[in-house]
Amino acid sequence: MSPLDLTVVLPVRNEERNLGEALKALGKDFAMQSIVVDSNSTDRTVAIAKEHGAEVINFEWDGKFPKKRNWLLRNHTPTTEWVLFLDADEWLTDDFKAEVRAALANTEHVGFWLNYTIYFEGRPLEGGYPLKKLALFRVGAGEYERIDEDRWSQLDMEIHEHPVLDGTTGEIEAKIDHRDLRGLDHWKKKHADYAAWEAHRYLAIKDNSALQSKWSTFQKIKYRLMGTPLLGPVFFFGCLFGMGGWRDGKRGVQWALLKASYFNEISRMVRAEQKQKS
Repeated sequence: MSPLDLTVVLPVRNEERNLGEALKALGKDFAMQSIVVDSNSTDRTVAIAKEHGAEVINFEWDGKFPKKRNWLLRNHTPTTEWVLFLDADEWLTDDFKAEVRAALANTEHVGFWLNYTIYFEGRPLEGGYPLKKLALFRVGAGEYERIDEDRWSQLDMEIHEHPVLDGTTGEIEAKIDHRDLRGLDHWKKKHADYAAWEAHRYLAIKDNSALQSKWSTFQKIKYRLMGTPLLGPVFFFGCLFGMGGWRDGKRGVQWALLKASYFNEISRMVRAEQKQKS
């Protein structure tokens, strides 16, 4: 079976625990090209990428736009028709690859939303908020949302942005396995950085009516609650009961608490900044 007219891009930094498994799951016959965009890793990330036949491109962020994904699209534009952005802790399944192959064979869409199975404590979660990303799209159809920042954080990659595309989008139902092998301590540290970025992002756009008109229903709810103490509790109960997290028993409660603590931290930062300015 010939590879798809597709480039798979994995933006990474110090991902030696995850990257090998992600590239192994990707395989050799799914995409024409695989690119690892590395941010000066100090572990074996680059060596692992090369061992699996991926092209390695180094990226150094200057603290401003563009970050890693948009930088790749602008400066090393894939020569294939399609591009798929994966994180190193996202493993393609056979069902996903088969559905993508069928979808790309005859479509007028310029992009596809992807679904993920979240693994927690080594096992997949049955409930909780679903993870979706618009991460597969035609090269040249658009790029990730432009966010002008001046080192709000040390995060050199677009985090919760989706690409803004010129055209219609579809959805791949088969799921990608989202497995992070680096453990809970790393998850907490990573999400502390994410929380600081989210707080700055909200404060920068909360009065921008043009952007608000493009928010999804989930974003509208999140941003309305962002400056209140209700954000974490609402997410906890929504995750556990509204989205079926209870089906995972103790793990479901623990996952809901972890995510709620993340949103609590965002809310705390936003309210502290607002209080300081008032």
